[in-house]
Amino acid sequence: MQNGIVYRSTGSWYEIKLDNGEFIKARIKGKFRTKQIRTTNPIAVGDFVEIAKNQSGEFVVNSIKERKNYIIRKSVNLSKEAHIIASNIDLAILLVTISSPVTSPGFIDRFTVTAEAYNIPLLLVFNKIDIYNSSDFDKLNEFEKTYNSAGYNSLRISANSGDGIEKLNYYIKNKTTLIAGNSGAGKSTLINQLIPSIKLKTGDISTSHMTGKHTTTFAEMFDMGSNSKIIDTPGIKGFGLVDFKKEELALYFPEMIKLLNDCKFHNCKHINEPGCKVIEQLNNGELSVTRYQSYISMYEQDPENNYRQNIYL
Repeated sequence: MQNGIVYRSTGSWYEIKLDNGEFIKARIKGKFRTKQIRTTNPIAVGDFVEIAKNQSGEFVVNSIKERKNYIIRKSVNLSKEAHIIASNIDLAILLVTISSPVTSPGFIDRFTVTAEAYNIPLLLVFNKIDIYNSSDFDKLNEFEKTYNSAGYNSLRISANSGDGIEKLNYYIKNKTTLIAGNSGAGKSTLINQLIPSIKLKTGDISTSHMTGKHTTTFAEMFDMGSNSKIIDTPGIKGFGLVDFKKEELALYFPEMIKLLNDCKFHNCKHINEPGCKVIEQLNNGELSVTRYQSYISMYEQDPENNYRQNIYL
């Protein structure tokens, strides 16, 4: 039996780096496929696994070690409930663009909630500052004020010109970092800046819809020096919430957690209850309107499909 970490999946094969540094390809053991797994992928990039050779001389994944965390989204495969993007993440970077394409506050907030729910530290990275006009920078300033007030660190960069990359390197040193964002946000360009030797394919923006063209179709991990790793992810258009109760939603908004004990009722939903400190601060302009709108949208929208209580393997 040997130990390794999953770097990428290509169909029925998984590329795994063994503890000795060797890369091998392995298949999944049949028992994983026969379980009633409610995700599209029983094994994810970042998983620590145990492998062994079978009688045919092929490497086979026998077991997955316990995950410290993972990031998950609703699957486009209607026969399954969710897809695990990656696991065992030290830092998640959400790449945000003010234009070309526009990243919506709702998308950002769904990602922040997911990161909070799975105890994944988050850094918001605002990309493409080299192409912004004065109106774009005004909007960027508003975004920074909103998310810094909520407790999130943020950074301005241009993956194209290299501005801000040195500061970004400080955040990701000696970590396994997942990079996510809308298609066209510049993930591949950024990773090429961080690891020039891999030369990922980059895509143009669709002029008809001002959205990015997909250049990554599955998550994969790359080594960046001896102790740092980068996980590239497919461009995400939507980010449905799974694996927790909607009544817990406010616990994943840091600015609401601070006010929880100041509400009149211990189980306050922060919607229409009397004596709600969240609503009071919202009315006083002390809380972000867009963040609160995202909270209401997540709370009320499609609750049967957005929230699950299962333990995903």
